[in-house]
Amino acid sequence: MDNRLIEPLGLLHGAAARQAVATGAALWLAGGPYAFALARLFGGDERGRIVPVTAIPPQWHDVAQRVSAPVPDAGLPPDAQVMGIINVTPDSFSDGGRHYDVQAALDSIQAMHAAGCRLVDIGGESTRPGAPAVSAGEEWRRIGPVIRAMRACTTLDDMRISVDTRQAMVMDHALMAGADLINDVSALTYDPHARAVVARHGCPVVLMHMRGTPATMGQHAVYEDVAVDVTRELGQRVAEAVAAGIAPARILVDPGIGFAKTMAGNLELLARLPLLANLGCRVLLGVSRKRMIGEICHEPDASRRDPGTIAASLPGMVFSGTVLRVHNVPAMIQALRVRQGLDRA
Repeated sequence: MDNRLIEPLGLLHGAAARQAVATGAALWLAGGPYAFALARLFGGDERGRIVPVTAIPPQWHDVAQRVSAPVPDAGLPPDAQVMGIINVTPDSFSDGGRHYDVQAALDSIQAMHAAGCRLVDIGGESTRPGAPAVSAGEEWRRIGPVIRAMRACTTLDDMRISVDTRQAMVMDHALMAGADLINDVSALTYDPHARAVVARHGCPVVLMHMRGTPATMGQHAVYEDVAVDVTRELGQRVAEAVAAGIAPARILVDPGIGFAKTMAGNLELLARLPLLANLGCRVLLGVSRKRMIGEICHEPDASRRDPGTIAASLPGMVFSGTVLRVHNVPAMIQALRVRQGLDRA
């Protein structure tokens, strides 16, 4: 990946954005609806200099074009999506055990669908900090029946299925059973066969930023500049996936909030999400009920962190097609619709 990055600053939206772009005073951010009037340059001889977009050096025009270009939809509906979380586990940090029974999981998925959700993420392994690994066989034993039950349910024909897994065997079985998307917290680095499976199926894939493993990631939360470092490291994961035969247009990226980051690092990442436009990929943002929210709000009960989840998710709306991964689907859909109304004003 090109080591040069432009951080979009001075964001505008609505009529102001359209007027600024029309007069050359701003550039679209990933195709809009937001535009940026200032650019911070990283890479080469640049160490964070801020310039108006009208003064971006000629040798940086290709980077500016990449940051302003619309991103592919990755094979999903192009507008912003709410992705509902279904953890078929006994030990996930927020809802472990709630969906361990197939019918309970299916009931929750149908309720999400009724609320307007058309994308659900099913996982059979907890990736909370310090969580132990689960065998591929056990993981598939947990989630396989849920995927099959979904695909047998005619009322869920338009629901896309994402599978949250690091293991190639689980990916392969899930995609053959009717799953549509792979969501890998290791960005296809945990299992040496994972990239080949995703490339063979030609499915969309989410590459999340993480250092180490869920059991060790707390040891790796030291960065020179967390937003720049995460963007560059994700860029490397994207390049590796493309080299393995995965189409760039099928890749989504996730900054990995809560994975190998301190609370301060998480907040800085959320404040500087526009940097991810350098990757040319659709963005998935997963902050739901995470420890960061509990620490800020002094709320130890993860199930009571939904208001904080909404506040932490909405920065992702700087991109028109962001996927917001949450536990409380109806609340997030309501917030998303209000934010979209404001962005259109």
